[in-house]
Amino acid sequence: MLQPVTDDDGAPFWEYAARHELRVQSCTACSRLRFPPRPCCPRCQSFDSEWRRMSGRGRIWSFVFPHPPLLPDYAAQAPYNAVVVELADAPHIRLVGNVVAEPDAPLNSVAQERLRIGARVQVAFTESGGTTVPRWLLERP
Repeated sequence: MLQPVTDDDGAPFWEYAARHELRVQSCTACSRLRFPPRPCCPRCQSFDSEWRRMSGRGRIWSFVFPHPPLLPDYAAQAPYNAVVVELADAPHIRLVGNVVAEPDAPLNSVAQERLRIGARVQVAFTESGGTTVPRWLLERP
């Protein structure tokens, strides 16, 4: 499985994920939430930020089932979904991940016909190669 590349700006996201907390970077000057994390606010250009805890709820904004050729680490789990989730707390923030049947389930654990645009999801966390990663569970399985 591919592992996230952590940089100084994004490191807190992964530190909070390890505690099973979904947090998004926020500008302390203008309160604008931003993702992906970056050093400077695109709205007011402040370098001051904090990490706000999100509810972990969202809706599927988009999804796809990748077709071959697939990355070797994922080929055995095909077909699987890749989703873009719009956060309920911050609709302009969208995170990429997978919808699974339970936190530690394989990527192909949810049937294709169960996904739809607008479906409500809730974040869940799982350990993957030493990193805790967010995944998504359907609120109405």
